[in-house]
Amino acid sequence: MNKLCLLGLVVGLAFQPALAADVKSTTAQTKAAFISDLMKRMTVEEKIGQLRLISIGPEMTHEQIQDEMAAGRIGGTFNSVIRAENRPMQDAAVKRSRLKIPVFFAFDVIHGHRTAFPISLGLAASWDMAAIATSARVAAAEAASDSLDMTFGPMVDVSRDPRWGRTSEGFGEDPYLVSRIATVMVENLQGKDLAAKDKIMATMKHFAVYGAVEGGRDYNVVDMSMTRMYQDYLPPYRAAVDAGAGGVMIALNSINGVPATSNTWLMQDLLRKDWGFKGVTVSDHGAVLELIRHGVAKDGREAAKLAIKAGIDMSMNDKVYGKELPGLLKSGEVSQRDLDNAVREILGAKYDLGLFADPYRRIGQAADDPADTYAEERLSRAPAREVARKTLVLLKNQNQTLPLKKQGTIALVGPLADAPIDMLGSWSAAARSGQAVTLRAGLNNALGDKAQVLYAKGANVTDNPQILHFLANLGGDREEVEIDPRTPQQMIDEAVAAAGKADVIVAALGEARGMSHESASRTNLNIPEPQRALFDALKATGKPIVLVLMNGRPLTIAKELAGSDAVLETWFSGTEGGNAIADVLFGDYNPSGKLPVTFPRSVGQIPSYYNHLSVGRPVVPGEPTDYRSQYFDEENSPLFPFGFGLSYTDFSLSDLSLSSTTLKKGAKLQASIRVKNTGQRAGETVVQLYIRDVAASLARPVKELKNFRKLMLAPGEEQTVTFDIGENELKFFNAQLKAVAEPGEFKVQVGLDSQAVKEQSFELL
Repeated sequence: MNKLCLLGLVVGLAFQPALAADVKSTTAQTKAAFISDLMKRMTVEEKIGQLRLISIGPEMTHEQIQDEMAAGRIGGTFNSVIRAENRPMQDAAVKRSRLKIPVFFAFDVIHGHRTAFPISLGLAASWDMAAIATSARVAAAEAASDSLDMTFGPMVDVSRDPRWGRTSEGFGEDPYLVSRIATVMVENLQGKDLAAKDKIMATMKHFAVYGAVEGGRDYNVVDMSMTRMYQDYLPPYRAAVDAGAGGVMIALNSINGVPATSNTWLMQDLLRKDWGFKGVTVSDHGAVLELIRHGVAKDGREAAKLAIKAGIDMSMNDKVYGKELPGLLKSGEVSQRDLDNAVREILGAKYDLGLFADPYRRIGQAADDPADTYAEERLSRAPAREVARKTLVLLKNQNQTLPLKKQGTIALVGPLADAPIDMLGSWSAAARSGQAVTLRAGLNNALGDKAQVLYAKGANVTDNPQILHFLANLGGDREEVEIDPRTPQQMIDEAVAAAGKADVIVAALGEARGMSHESASRTNLNIPEPQRALFDALKATGKPIVLVLMNGRPLTIAKELAGSDAVLETWFSGTEGGNAIADVLFGDYNPSGKLPVTFPRSVGQIPSYYNHLSVGRPVVPGEPTDYRSQYFDEENSPLFPFGFGLSYTDFSLSDLSLSSTTLKKGAKLQASIRVKNTGQRAGETVVQLYIRDVAASLARPVKELKNFRKLMLAPGEEQTVTFDIGENELKFFNAQLKAVAEPGEFKVQVGLDSQAVKEQSFELL
C-alpha cells in the first residue's frame, strides 16, 4: 500500500466516529422535524387521544374500539396478541383516521412469549448473561411475529422481602446482579435497530422502588432514606435507561408519601433531567385514578392534573385523561406544553418502532398469517430447554444421591409433578399449558423403557379455602389449580404405596404459580400443609427422597431440607421445564445455578439479604451472643446464602492475591484467584467478587457484589480468574447523594457464594 493510500485510509478512519455522530444527529433532527410537523396539524382532541392506552377486554366491543381509533382517540392497546386481531385496529387508525397516526400494540412479555422460559427469578439464578440474552431475543422475535410492538418489561425491581408475590417477576435482591440483567434484557429485546421486524420496545418497570413495599404487601407504601434508595434500589432502573429502554412504566406505590404517578421529583428531576431519559412513560393499570385513593387527589380532575404535570405520558386503562384534560387545558391548570411534551414522547416511540414508515411492520399481510397461531413449529423449544437447565440450583446432594441412575423404579409424587400450567409460571404471555413439558413427561422422555416411573399426586397444592378462592379469581376463565376430590389420606396412601415399590422418591412440591404472582403476598413461606403432610409420610417409608422445588420465591424449607437426601430448586422453569429438570436429575446436565436471593430459615428472619449494613453489635461466629443484633430463638444465618449452588463436581479456590496493597485514584488493581475442578466430571461455577468498605462517612454494607465470572472447567482443569478493581467498584452515594470513593481500607472477597470467601485487603489512597 503506498503512502497516499495509507494516509487516505487513516484520515477516513479518523473521520468515521464523527460521521457516525453526524448520522445520529441527522436522524434525530429528521425525527424531531417529522414529529413537530405532525403535531402542528393535530387537534387538541387528537393529541389527548394519543395519551390513551386501553386494555382489550369486555369494556368495549372491537367495533367500538375501531371507531375510537378512527376518531384518533386511542394511542395504543395491550392484551391483543395476534395479527388477525390487531390488523383491523391498525386499519382503523391508518386508513380511517384524519392524520393516519398508527397505534402500537403492547403485552406483558416477561420471560418468553409463545415459548415460556423460566421465570425472571430463575433466569437470574443462571448468572449467565448469554443465556438471558437468548431468552430476550427469542421472546422479542416471537412477540414481534405475533404483531406486538412493545413489552411491559423487564421488571427490574430489587426485592428483599420474599413475602412479596412479584418476587417471581424480578431478578432478585442484589442491585449489581439485577442491573447487569436489566442491561442485557433491554439490549436484546430492542436490538441495535428498534424498527427491526423481530424486535420490540422494552418498557422497564416498575419505576420506582416497588420491590420495597412495606410488609411485602403488593401496592403498599415505600418509606426509605434517600441514600438507601440511591444505593440499593435505583441502580437497575438507571441501568435500563442507560441501555436505551424506550419506555418506563411507573409504579403503583407511593414513595415517602408521594405516589410515583404524581411524583414530579421522580419523573422530572431524576428520570428526565438527571438520567436523561428521552422515551415514553406509561402509568400502571388504572394508576392515575388511584391517586384519589392514595389521598393526594380529591377527584379525577385533580388526579389527571397531577399525573400529566408530573410527566405521565400515557394513562393505562382509565378514561381520566380524555375526560378531564380538555377542561384543565381550557382553565390553564394544565398548559399546552404539558400536553405536547407527553404527545411528543408517544409519537417518538412510534417513530422509533418504525410504525410511521410501515404501520404493518410486525403485523404483516393477512396472506402471511400462520395457519395455526399455536402451531408447534412456532415454539423455540431447544433454546428454552438449554436456558432452563442453567437456571436450576442444586441445594443439597447428600451421599451423591444425584444424579439418578436410569434404571429401577422411581416414585414420582406431588401436586406439581404433572401440572403443566404451573411449569409456565406467572405472566406467561401467550404460552399455552398444553404445550408445556411437565416433570412427569420429562422423566418418561428421559427414561424410555430403561426404568419405571410410578406416579401419584399425593396431595393437592393446598386445601386452604381462602387460598383456593384467591387462585380461582386470579385465573379468570383459566383453571389455575386442579383439585383432586379424594380425601387427603387417600392421596397419601396412594403415594406411599408407590414409594414402597420404588428405589427412590422424586417429590415435586412447592407453590402453584398463582401463589407467586401480582397481589399474591404471603404471611408464611412454608410449603402448604397438605404437601408437608405428604412429605412426612414419604419420609416415614425410609426411601431416599429427592425434593424438586417449584416456586417463585424463597420458601422456608428447613424441615424438608433436613428430611431430603437431595434438593433441586427449579423455580417455574417454562415450556421445556420437565425435560430440563430431567436432564439435571439424571446427570445429562451438570447443574450450575446460583441463588439470586437469600433463603431465610423462617419468615421471622425477613428481611434477610446478604448485603445488609454493618451494625455496632453484630453476631460474630465463635463470640458470645449476648446483647447482639440477633434472634435468640433460632440460628441467625440464612438457610442458604445469596450466590449459593452446588454441582455434581467439586471446585477448589486458591488463596486470593492482589496486584497491589494500595490503589491510587484513577488507577486499577487486579484481584486474582485460581479455580480448580477437583471432581470427576466437567462443570460450570460462578466466581463471585465482593468488596467491603471498612470505614466510610456512612455505615456501609458488610459486603457488596461487584463482579462475577461464570466458567466451565474439565476434571482437573485449573483457571485463573482476574477481576479489575478501580474507583467505580468502590463508589457509593454519600449523605449528599454524590457518588464517591472515599480513601481508606477495603476488603476484597472472592468465593463461589457470598459466605465462603477468600479475603485480602488494600488501601485506597
